[in-house]
Amino acid sequence: MKTVSMSGSLREGVGKKDAKQLRRQGQIPCVLYGGKEQFKFFVPEVDFKDIVYTPEVCLVLINLEGKTIKAKLQDIQFHPVSENILHADFLQVIEEKPVKIGVPVKLVGNSPGVMKGGKLVLKMRKLEISALPANLPDFIEVSISDLDIAQAVKIADLQLENIQFLNDKSSVVVTVQSTRASAAAGTEPTKK
Repeated sequence: MKTVSMSGSLREGVGKKDAKQLRRQGQIPCVLYGGKEQFKFFVPEVDFKDIVYTPEVCLVLINLEGKTIKAKLQDIQFHPVSENILHADFLQVIEEKPVKIGVPVKLVGNSPGVMKGGKLVLKMRKLEISALPANLPDFIEVSISDLDIAQAVKIADLQLENIQFLNDKSSVVVTVQSTRASAAAGTEPTKK
């Protein structure tokens, strides 16, 4: 999995006034928890562009005054009007402990159902998984090469080593729906 580095400084003051002052200076107040101790720190807002404004999922290496800690972005708060980042929570990643994270879906192959005029519908853009940090993938590859009209790929159809899917096994990831064009062409839907 992709790793992004960011450098932070520990916060001395904690509270609304200090947080507002940090935001005015272009800094984002953050909290890191999940390890032996909790850290309150701030990071330049610019450092979040590679974590928040991308479809990719990544782990974060946070450098806090010489100490490097591996973490994942757990929660982020945005201003309701300006959509500026107000606060971020990070969860420390421990190598021996499974991590729960949402990973994007990547479709591969060509669907016979789409070639017959069906419409490909991606129902889940991200899948919730649990895995050790060393086994975390950048994306989950889903093959659509066998999908005909009215067929779907469900969570239960996906099998990956060392990864546990947390979504409901009956949830549909991707499907090919019938369209007027496929119905007019007389294409018979087949069940999978």
